Amino acid sequence: MDDPAREVVTPTQIGLEARISAIIEPTIVGLGYELVRIQVLGRERPTVQIMADRADGALINVDDCEKISRNVSAVMDVNDPIPGRWTLEVSSAGIDRPLTRLKDWQRYVGHLARIELTAPVAGRRRMSAVILSADENIVKARDAAGEFEIPFADIRRAKLVLTDELIAASAPQPTPEAN
Repeated sequence: MDDPAREVVTPTQIGLEARISAIIEPTIVGLGYELVRIQVLGRERPTVQIMADRADGALINVDDCEKISRNVSAVMDVNDPIPGRWTLEVSSAGIDRPLTRLKDWQRYVGHLARIELTAPVAGRRRMSAVILSADENIVKARDAAGEFEIPFADIRRAKLVLTDELIAASAPQPTPEAN
């Protein structure tokens, strides 16, 4: 990629979701948000689900989702990547968020993730494991059987598992009171 700041939404995103991502991501980024994931569900009247984060790291709120929805809807109407009628849903990624970008994996080192692979690792395509580290090539993880490495490109889908530790880590930090 020419721009190192621009990340692929997910290493295995293809087809319609990849086309929609290419169409809407510049708008989302221009508004001050980051695209976390796109999913297209259904056939008769597909639902386009968009998960986003605020680029400044603050929590996303309903007004943010509305702003994204209004702008993305207009861009999709002009570019028309889905024939016929469709529904748009915009939300935050939430606490038990999908892990789609390298920075997500790095941010949640030490937390439990449910991982689905395109090719088996240690004889499995699905696993729950604690994230140990991640770079653009490899995610290192650990489960009850031990430590292992997952090629980043082989991750089909992954998301954090809601645990007490994740909830505590995601809770807003109290601000020190001024004296």
